Amino acid sequence: MKQFILNMNAKYQRPIVELKSWHNFEALLDTGAFFPIWTADEDILELLGGRVLKRGISFGGFGGTTKGNLYQLQEIIIGDLIFPNTHIVACKDLRDVPFQLILSATMFQHLIYEIDDKNHKFNVTIPDNESNVRNLRIEDSNGRLHILCHSS
Repeated sequence: MKQFILNMNAKYQRPIVELKSWHNFEALLDTGAFFPIWTADEDILELLGGRVLKRGISFGGFGGTTKGNLYQLQEIIIGDLIFPNTHIVACKDLRDVPFQLILSATMFQHLIYEIDDKNHKFNVTIPDNESNVRNLRIEDSNGRLHILCHSS
């Protein structure tokens, strides 16, 4: 097994992780989220190499339904995890939050993770039968989004 630890920003009451290995962004850990959400300006996402796949997609959450744009990024790095050619939804409705990204529980599928709120740490264990390279795809099926995530 391989482990890594990320620091959580202690000034927030919510689990917001510091992504030092990926542009120093901060990300909310949302164990109820189905797919990752970009909350900052989409121009930044495009500067990171993000490519729009589909505009104006509807998705549920945040107490209702909202719209966003589906992007593909060349790579997202979270600690020792690498997500090549990853899909992410950019949502303009979340611009006034203190983080740039929402990390979904599906991104950590088949991994062991712990939110240590007392010590402000996010501990992730990668079992021996899982890879640190993760394939994450958001697909549209009959107007409904679903996600696929597995190790390489």
